[in-house]
Amino acid sequence: MTSPHQQLADALLALAAEPGDTLAPGAFLARLCVHSVELLGLDAAGAVLVEDGQNSRQVGASDPQVARLERDAAEWRQGPAHDCRNSGAALPETALDHPVQRARWPRYAPRALALGHERVTALPLYLRDACVGSLVLLRSGGSPLPPDKLALARALADAATISLLRENQLRESRTRTTQLEHALTSRITIEQAKGVLATRMGVPVDEAFDDLRRYARSHHLKVAAVAHDIVAGKPLPDWPYQRGQAPLG
Repeated sequence: MTSPHQQLADALLALAAEPGDTLAPGAFLARLCVHSVELLGLDAAGAVLVEDGQNSRQVGASDPQVARLERDAAEWRQGPAHDCRNSGAALPETALDHPVQRARWPRYAPRALALGHERVTALPLYLRDACVGSLVLLRSGGSPLPPDKLALARALADAATISLLRENQLRESRTRTTQLEHALTSRITIEQAKGVLATRMGVPVDEAFDDLRRYARSHHLKVAAVAHDIVAGKPLPDWPYQRGQAPLG
């Protein structure tokens, strides 16, 4: 039988993996929820990650019913995950059948109770300084979670968000690299086109570039696109600059 210490080590190791390497964000959040249930003795757990402001939500859970609940709650904009993310602070454990919570979450509370969950708490998920989601812990009842269990839940949430942050940084780095490569390729093509035009028209390079830029602007084209056609030897319709030799076509 695996010891509790080994279970914790395995969970932290699993959550330290790059989400983008093996799992989609929803599946990675589900992994966090499953480990939370196993290590904390919960009935279920759900997690919601909000990307790009409010436009994209990723949901994971320890079971399909809770996943549907948290996905619907994200659409309703109510429930512990929503409140936790909005406040950026942990939501203390509370009874779902309490009149205050029923009034606060009129759609979430009855649905969670119908699934057999009586108590709930939520922990924020942070990327850098922004709260981007929540980890929701659900139980059927009993005494409140002891402080050491809550601390363990916080450690799991932190391990997950560290991985999400690292993945986010890698994605941003890949995007920047792609943009720089594209910019460099465009710059090289433009320089080549300037040389072609200068040679064929018998004008200085700077003047050739001015002609190129004016042509692109007047035809609502990007300079790099026109430069690519020039280098490829494609004719340019209505080229107006006929000094020296016509450059193309």
